[in-house]
Amino acid sequence: MPIVAAYAAPSEGAPLVSTTIERREPGPLDVVIDIAFAGICHSDIHTVQGDWGPQRYPLAPGHEIAGTVSAVGSDVTRFAVGDRVGVGCLVNSCGECAACLRGEEQYCTGGAVGTYGATDRDGTITQGGYSRQVVVTEAFVLRIPDAIPLDRAAPLLCAGITTYSPLRHWKVGPGTRVAVVGLGGLGHMAVQIAHALGAEVTVLSQSLRKKDEGIRLGADRYLATSDPETFSGNRLAFDLILNTVSAPLPLDDYLRLLDTNGTLVCVGAPPEPMSVSINQLLGRRRSLAGSAIGGIAETQEMLDFCAEHGLAAEIELIDAAGINDAYARVLASDVKFRFVIDVATI
Repeated sequence: MPIVAAYAAPSEGAPLVSTTIERREPGPLDVVIDIAFAGICHSDIHTVQGDWGPQRYPLAPGHEIAGTVSAVGSDVTRFAVGDRVGVGCLVNSCGECAACLRGEEQYCTGGAVGTYGATDRDGTITQGGYSRQVVVTEAFVLRIPDAIPLDRAAPLLCAGITTYSPLRHWKVGPGTRVAVVGLGGLGHMAVQIAHALGAEVTVLSQSLRKKDEGIRLGADRYLATSDPETFSGNRLAFDLILNTVSAPLPLDDYLRLLDTNGTLVCVGAPPEPMSVSINQLLGRRRSLAGSAIGGIAETQEMLDFCAEHGLAAEIELIDAAGINDAYARVLASDVKFRFVIDVATI
């Protein structure tokens, strides 16, 4: 098997270290990708720390991958050497269940295969994008439009699609009043995409520290949730609230901000459960929902949409030696707005 350089967690909670990992021998339908950039998602940190359950180590995380094709299998038809491509949170699925057949591989009932820490269809454990190269079956490779720089495209493969998918599913458009909770990696993409869709966009953040950035990215209003007036003065103010944070929230307070038939959609995944009063749902036929990334076709649609509207992630580019410091800064909410690893430094 090919051996490639990587950064990986050797054990639960341990700092990531320089190492090597194995990649499978490319098959007829495989695309070999030389990785140029890999985004750091909060999910990477949760996973390697064991917040979401035991993992198999060493584990190289990373599911925001951008690079170029260096080889293709004999039966590959959609990609050629030199193409600009990306890989997101999925690298395989059963391809046969109802979810897969309707293009929602993320909800595969036969078992969607995550980009790292998952058991692939051939029984191997997947390893992610904090590495120099990856081998992915053609059906799970995305084409990155020329209009989007590769480094700024990488976070779109998770943060972009995670926010694009619910905004499209709940039919956000002109006249829709959208609130985005948090202006981090996911939130800053949600603001840009909702604005491009024509919505009236409000950011709900702990403080006004990032207000100028939020307005620049397309927000019409920016409110501090630490101010009680934000909750008392905005009852029934929104049709859709997109919660992008990975920390517990007082959901009842946020549900009161929804108008009749409004929906609070959670896309962040805190490790602790959250409680909600059913009365907050009954009173105005409100809904509490979740949404997980998007299918491959929808992810390609998102990339094309971002290219058409001039959207991309706002990033801090780092060397691989800075990954552990970057993790600490993510946990401290000290990044504007996504760390991206220059994989050439691995």
